[in-house]
Order: sequence, then C-alpha cells, then structure tokens
Amino acid sequence: MPLDHRHFLPGHVWLITHRCREQAFLLRLKRDRRLWRRWLFETKRRFGLRVLNYVATSNHVHLLIQDRGVGEIALAMRLLAGYTTQAFNGRKQRHGAFWEDRYHATAVETGEHLARCLIYIDLNMVRAGVVAHPREWDTGGYREIHNPATRYRIIDANALRHLLNIDDPRTLRQTHHAWIEQALRCVKQERDGIWSSGLAVGSRRFVERFRHDQGIDARYQEIERAGNRFWLRDDTTAAYTVDWQPEKDR
Repeated sequence: MPLDHRHFLPGHVWLITHRCREQAFLLRLKRDRRLWRRWLFETKRRFGLRVLNYVATSNHVHLLIQDRGVGEIALAMRLLAGYTTQAFNGRKQRHGAFWEDRYHATAVETGEHLARCLIYIDLNMVRAGVVAHPREWDTGGYREIHNPATRYRIIDANALRHLLNIDDPRTLRQTHHAWIEQALRCVKQERDGIWSSGLAVGSRRFVERFRHDQGIDARYQEIERAGNRFWLRDDTTAAYTVDWQPEKDR
C-alpha cells in the first residue's frame, strides 16, 4: 500500500499513534513491549530516527518524533511494524496482522504544545488506571528521560531540550518532573482525542500554516479550539499507510 503523502510535510515534530489490530491487547505482556522497544532502538540506529518520547501500552504505541525530512519516519515505521509482527507471530505460531494497516500522524508545534504532548504520552497508563505514576510503567520514555541509559538509548535528549528551549539535562529532568507532578494532580481518565486524531495541534497560526501547506485538499478542513490550543480536524480519517510488502518479502 502506498503512503498518503498529503499528510507528510517535512520539518515537523510528529506524534505517531499505531494501534494493534482491532485494538486487541497484543502488547499486554512485558516481553512483547520490550521487544517492540528493542526494535525501536534498531530502527532509530539504522535510519537516524530522532525520538523525543515514546510509550508502548497494551494495545497501541505512541512515538514522538522530529522529522529530518529524509523519509526516515515512513521507513522506520514499516520496519518496526514488520519486525515486531514477525517476532510475535513466530513465537506464538500465529498468522495474520498484528497492527492496524494505518498509523496516524499529528503535527505538533514546538514549545508549550510539545510539552503538553510529552505529558500526554507519559500519562497514558495513568489515565488507563494501570499505574499511579509513569515511572511505574516498564515501556515508556519517562524512565529514560530521568535515568538515561548508557547503552541502547532511544530518546534524543539534546533535540528534546532544544525544542523545549531548555538549556541543560538537569533542568530538563527537573522541569519534566514538575510538569508530570502538576498533571497528576488533575489527571483526567478520558482520552484527549485531539492528540491522536487531529492532523495538527498548536497555535492558530501554526495550524493555519499547516493546513495551507497541505494544499487544496485541506482547504475546507475545520480548525477547532480546545482551551488555548487549536487543532485541525481530520475529516478524511486518512492516515499514513504501512507498506507491508517489503517485510513479507523479507
């Protein structure tokens, strides 16, 4: 299946959401989530993927990625999906799709809106009622931000600091901790759908520019407001398509 290039605009930060087939809990076991993270590291190393945050839940994953404009996101998602499917199906002697065919990509404005998206990702399993704090979840970026690994590091902390206008690693950890603690005091159980269903989230100027850059097909897509955030509604329900054929050939 080809990629829907209408949504792919180089130079943005993207929140990628990919769900298990029919939202089944195929990632409920720790070993499968850790396998996904292992392949995330491999695709990051191979394609130079600039990962800012991530979480693998029991039935979907989120990746926050800064695009370098060389097609690395599409390549990485194809291989990441293919590797995890082959490993899971091989171990379970299972046949059939593991992931939904399409993953959703939302452009996120840097600065304040990026910080909110970072928190949204970290609190996924808190909102689900599985853990009380993101540090308790085994497969998420919170632990890595606060305790960077010496090997197999996934998050590009330097890129994250630059996009958040934070000077040094210690300040990043302190600021991130403060954001999370504040959010935990008023965490909502319902999902904030604009992060995983909108096409772009940020200031009105950012969202309007994004809509303009998409061309004539996006002219009539609605811009909506949620507090001091604006987001572009995805009226087409289109998303990126994962091209499975090379992985089947492999």
